[in-house]
Amino acid sequence: MNKRLTPSLAALPAVLLLGGCVAAGDVRPYPAMAPIVPVVAPVAAATPGAIYQAGPGLSLYADRVARDVGDMVTITLVESTTAQTSASTQVAKNSEIGMAVPEIFGAPVTYNGRDILSATASGERDFDGQGKSSQSNRLQGSVTVTVIQRLPNGNLVVQGQKNMRLNQGDEMVQIQGIVRPADIAPNNTVPSSKVGEARIVYGGRGAIAQSNAMGWLGRFFHSRLYPY
Repeated sequence: MNKRLTPSLAALPAVLLLGGCVAAGDVRPYPAMAPIVPVVAPVAAATPGAIYQAGPGLSLYADRVARDVGDMVTITLVESTTAQTSASTQVAKNSEIGMAVPEIFGAPVTYNGRDILSATASGERDFDGQGKSSQSNRLQGSVTVTVIQRLPNGNLVVQGQKNMRLNQGDEMVQIQGIVRPADIAPNNTVPSSKVGEARIVYGGRGAIAQSNAMGWLGRFFHSRLYPY
């Protein structure tokens, strides 16, 4: 009985190793959010003795929306993209070469009455390739971001992210961009379609994200290393 169990026990580490490779998720850290470097207009020097100084102020009649560094504004995600591409290539080539029997003094050159110096060659090749790709993405939701800079023209540089852990996976949304105060609604929201220099990143990790990823063997057969 022990002899029958020995092969199974010997193969157990290999099975566990393969199972770990399948179940292991992406553990690489998320990339840091790169700072936005907007084009800043030159600022005129302040006049000594002026009663007005640029900076945060109190507005008694305007809506309570983001306008200064540290304020928060909610960005509504309304992103939708669709792309389709197709390609078809056909190549064909036929070639034929013929060399007649040479003649000397008007008589063909032969050996024992047989033609030995004439030759013919022909070649034919063709190629037919087709490719098609389609992609559709849709992102909806909302993320509250923070104003990190106020430009001299009044526009606001915003940045923020949302991390969510749902069941067996983690999801993250990062947003950076420039918002015009006139586009902010009275309820302190702005659609993502009106965010300038927008950088929107959405990603996830875990069992659900891994189930949508192609395995290493599939990536090999779809890579340039596969010759066929």
